[in-house]
Amino acid sequence: MLNTIIHGEQTDKPTLLIAHGLFGSARNWGVLAKRLSADRQVVAVDMRNHGASPWFETHSYDDMAGDLADVVDAPVDLLGHSMGGKAAMVMALAHPSKINKLIVADIAPVTYNHTQMGPLQAMRDVDMTTVNSRADAKAQLNYLDPGVDDFLLQSFDLKEKSWKLNFDVLAAEMPKIIGFPHVDGTFDGPTLFLSGAESDYVKPDYRPTIKQHFPAAKFAKIPGAGHWLHAEKPREFEASVSAFLDM
Repeated sequence: MLNTIIHGEQTDKPTLLIAHGLFGSARNWGVLAKRLSADRQVVAVDMRNHGASPWFETHSYDDMAGDLADVVDAPVDLLGHSMGGKAAMVMALAHPSKINKLIVADIAPVTYNHTQMGPLQAMRDVDMTTVNSRADAKAQLNYLDPGVDDFLLQSFDLKEKSWKLNFDVLAAEMPKIIGFPHVDGTFDGPTLFLSGAESDYVKPDYRPTIKQHFPAAKFAKIPGAGHWLHAEKPREFEASVSAFLDM
């Protein structure tokens, strides 16, 4: 079972389940999840091979969708970002009765050409024998894009001098992570594809594929935000999510 962080109490509104992206964790969503829990319970998970969740030998979207489904007792609203967004889409297609509304943050059900091996290797290359503080670890990540180092460090355990990430499996399964599996079926429920206006992860060319699987899909962009839209524009992201869930 996935590790979960629960915010707020159950109300008459459906629980919101949050699935983070690659190299992330439930902790990354702490402030936003707490704010969204003002009128509903919010449950953020550590995906498999991340955070305090179990490590497995595989990291496919079928696996991750099954993990999310196992957390759900009653129908939920589901929010997933990037890798978590793909897992959320597969869950919606495989287990539609478990989801009321779906929010997919800055990702599409397509295979991408980029890889995330750069940040993974950067974390692997940190010399733990020289690390006595988080600043020491950050100094060795300083060639990454601004902000990426701080994001990655949320998965760093200073006491144990280790990363809470299963690097071996994530590296081996990277083709699956940047891909998207063949999944039959559709999810007819309300769906929002919420993207950063400065991001190119959800291109207009992808809309026919999205509509094929999610015929009720609506699209919205947050001005001034890139792929990390929830971190770059948290207030705007919160407002967009709340408005959609309250419709």
